[in-house]
Amino acid sequence: MSDETPRETFEHDPIGHAEARAGMTVGELAEEYGGAGIGASALHEAVDVYAEMIGDDEVTNFFGLAGAMVPTGMRRIVADLIRDGHVDALVTTGANLTHDAIEAIGGKHHHGQVHEAGKTEREHDERLRDEGVDRIYNVYLPQEHFALFEDHLRSEVFPTLEAECEERAGNGGTSAVSIQRFTEELGRANAAVNDEEAVDEGAGVAAAAYENDVPVHCPAVQDSVLGLQAWMYSQTGEFTLDALADMTTITDQAFDAEKAGAMVVGGGVPKNYTLQTMLVAPDAYDYAVQLTMDTPETGGLSGATLDEARSWGKLEKAARNASVYADATITLPLVVAAARERVDDE
Repeated sequence: MSDETPRETFEHDPIGHAEARAGMTVGELAEEYGGAGIGASALHEAVDVYAEMIGDDEVTNFFGLAGAMVPTGMRRIVADLIRDGHVDALVTTGANLTHDAIEAIGGKHHHGQVHEAGKTEREHDERLRDEGVDRIYNVYLPQEHFALFEDHLRSEVFPTLEAECEERAGNGGTSAVSIQRFTEELGRANAAVNDEEAVDEGAGVAAAAYENDVPVHCPAVQDSVLGLQAWMYSQTGEFTLDALADMTTITDQAFDAEKAGAMVVGGGVPKNYTLQTMLVAPDAYDYAVQLTMDTPETGGLSGATLDEARSWGKLEKAARNASVYADATITLPLVVAAARERVDDE
């Protein structure tokens, strides 16, 4: 290229070589990422966007939580965000709520392994089956905890909701309660049992949401042990759920939001339910962060870029957004800690 021909798409912005030193904070490490490339620079951008989201009181923050984030140890991070006012609406899976409740009432998840030495993965899982242990990659959960969970639902959660259904029917209205009302009652019961039994582990996500008036939406609740238990209970009583009722609550929040931000961890239903909310609002998301391992090339929603969401009108044209393609059990703590450090320092 001759000296006379300008490089129209090139800006002299050399890569910086990150420093990692003893005693540095997570926020300082994230700043070092900003001078680097590939995933490091994406994570730095995610911290920038998320810090702006949670640092502005005018932003209504929606949080989508998919994947096995609760059983893998991310539960307290989300609960603390809720308690500190950084989540205005949570959209998650029935699985995360199931595992959250198990921890709240005294159950525990345990470190495990993908397969034993000298055994195939199949042989290892056959042995776990015989021993009554469920595996989530390298996390174990004894099956007896599901019996504890069922008893919790049947004694502490379902009776109250069934009484509400009966009252509604007696007044001539629909007998169903919303899924959001179901998760609210679950949070109340989790908090109550956790306190009464002095469980060492905290009461968790649903309890934090209940105590801080944060709605929890679980649009695919049927796809979980929580949903199975709800269905089984509904076969012998008046209890039933209204799958559409929640949409009024979340769309009202979106409609009334002066500015809106979305933190989306993982994909699937929670991601789409969070983002699609803006399709019936006058505006769209001003901020969005996505943490996922799914890639966009398949055309599936889980890996779809947030720029693609802009084409649908889910993000404003001028929205600030960042996507980090990596294990969310690694990226979520980094992004949250660095963003919170920056907000606290301001």
